[in-house]
Amino acid sequence: MPRTLLVLNGPNLNMLGTREPATYGHETLADIADLCRRTGSALDLEVEFQQTNHEGQLIDWIHQSRGRCAGIVINPGAWTHTSVAIRDALVASELPVIEVHLSNVHKREEFRHHSYVSGVAVAVLAGFGSNGYRMAVEHFAHLLKA
Repeated sequence: MPRTLLVLNGPNLNMLGTREPATYGHETLADIADLCRRTGSALDLEVEFQQTNHEGQLIDWIHQSRGRCAGIVINPGAWTHTSVAIRDALVASELPVIEVHLSNVHKREEFRHHSYVSGVAVAVLAGFGSNGYRMAVEHFAHLLKA
């Protein structure tokens, strides 16, 4: 079985560290990538970490993960609330998915309360900051042992 996790990030997450730090914190996406890779390495998992502001690119990465990866950790950003196409790609991957959000989306604007991804995810982590990513990688290690 593959031991690679694909960690995907959607639009505007490349701006972490400078974008709304009161909401998203001061860590950069590079800091989070390093956290995921270190956590994965300690659990004998390879972590591929990607970010894009282009929906089609994210969908292509999801398609390419099928049969190659053990699972997907995804922070779809604003596409969480708008993209049936990303949801359908995740289903087509036939991989377990964990949805991650840095902020607690349920304490924010009403439009952020609905996720197209949550219904196809094995778990959803919101409001834990970057620790949500660490927890998702650790949970995949647990799932792979089961």
